[in-house]
Formats: sequence, C-alpha cells, structure tokens
Amino acid sequence: MKWMRWWMVGAMCGLALCNGVNASTFSGRWLLVDTQAHELSVMEGEEPIWTFNRIAIGRGGVTPSKLTRDHKTPLGEFHITEIRKSGLFHVFMELSYPNTEHAKAARNAGHISEEEYWAIQRAAWSGLIPPQNTRLGGHIGIHGVGRGDLEIHQQFDWTQGCIALTNQQIEQLQALIGTGARVVIR
Repeated sequence: MKWMRWWMVGAMCGLALCNGVNASTFSGRWLLVDTQAHELSVMEGEEPIWTFNRIAIGRGGVTPSKLTRDHKTPLGEFHITEIRKSGLFHVFMELSYPNTEHAKAARNAGHISEEEYWAIQRAAWSGLIPPQNTRLGGHIGIHGVGRGDLEIHQQFDWTQGCIALTNQQIEQLQALIGTGARVVIR
C-alpha cells in the first residue's frame, strides 16, 4: 500500500505541476487545517511538528460543497499542486480543488454537468490540476496576507475560500512542506 501512496504523490508531482521542492523531500509530512480552531498544523505521521495559529478562512465559513463566489472554504482532502511567489499573496500554495468527492456531490446535486464531472475525474486520474472554471470554483490554496491589512487578518475571516497565514507564517510553512503533500481541511 505504501508504494501506491508514493505513486500518487509522483502523479501529483508530474513535471507540469511541481515547482521547486517536492513532497519526497519532506517524507511523511502533511497539513491539517482545523477551521474551528483557526489552526494549521504541519503533521509528521500523526504528530504535529509545527502549528500556525490565527489563520483566516473564507469569509463565508466552510462547506463540504463549495460553489463559485460563495466565499466558503471547502472541506476535504487535497494535495499541494504548486508553490509559487505571488505579487498579491506573497506565496501561494495551490490545492487540488475540486477533488473527485466534490465533483460527485456537485454532479448529483445538478451543480455541474456530466462533462465537467468527467473532466475533474480525468484530471485526478492523470495527476493534473482539476479544471478551475466549473461552477465549483477554483484557485483554492494556502497563502500569505501579501500587501493586505494584518489587523483585518487577525480579526476576521476574509478570504474568498482560501486559507491565509501571515507572510512570515507562509514563509515558515514553505520551508516545512512541498508540492504533492496531503492537505486535510476539516
């Protein structure tokens, strides 16, 4: 079973996706986002090795079934598909949202077409970034405040669905995790 997990990490870190350090550099590390406690923990196995407090989430709260412009943070399991510098957010860690579970629920609820459902499925099977332009939205990630207001960050959930840390925290996180890493948002 361990070989299958690494095959999936390898698939998630195809040449089209990986940018810099990959998950194999940080073997066994993954991220746990606790939206109620407003904490992001870097996990090694089942033990937290670092926890970032006072994170911000979507200003609409959380949801198992996100839709475009609802400003909600999607719950579920994802992978980091890319880590890049961002003029707006300092550093942006893109997540593999929407995942196959979101696609299935959205298709069953009539929110996306059969064609969009299969496009998300094919992307997951191929280790590619899922379509970002369906009614489920896209470009969900973990990022810094950038040039934003740190006071607002410390007092409010302000994102459009992403998870936000301070610029210092996102730099620290970037040193602890790589592309392909699993991210659980609950």
